[in-house]
Amino acid sequence: MVLKVVVMGVAGCGKSSLGKALASAAGWPLIEGDDFHPVENVTKMRLGKPLDDGDRAGWLDALCGELRKYEGGVVLTCSALKKAYRERLRSAVPELRFVHLQLTREEAQRRVEQRGGGHYFNVSLIDSQFDTLESTAGEPGVLGVDATQPLEALTRKIIEWYEEGRA
Repeated sequence: MVLKVVVMGVAGCGKSSLGKALASAAGWPLIEGDDFHPVENVTKMRLGKPLDDGDRAGWLDALCGELRKYEGGVVLTCSALKKAYRERLRSAVPELRFVHLQLTREEAQRRVEQRGGGHYFNVSLIDSQFDTLESTAGEPGVLGVDATQPLEALTRKIIEWYEEGRA
């Protein structure tokens, strides 16, 4: 099985946790999208200022470059909030698929508030994430899943979805 997948969604949905679980189950590398934000983006988010398209452009370019490095399977965690961002990633890897972790605004807020100290994402940005998020409904190569489900169940569902798509 060779899968190139982006685990996407708003802050607090569990991208990193699911990305790690999926990469581990499949034996693939994990690209943690947050690691590629330039210091200016991190500073902005720490201050509670939402990123705009200009802020995200270089970040998305860096992620495209990382995706191109892998000939086999790879998992990328990335918010991919707008369809244009998803299309930008697909331009680098046409067979790229997306798993959209979906949850309520209230649950995202709760999860971000519970994070330990070290994460730069300011809880005040949750609303801007939901305001920016464009629906993935009807978009090919996207699986929407309930972010509140157990990681093991989500991982199994993603692998089954991929296998069904290959048949």
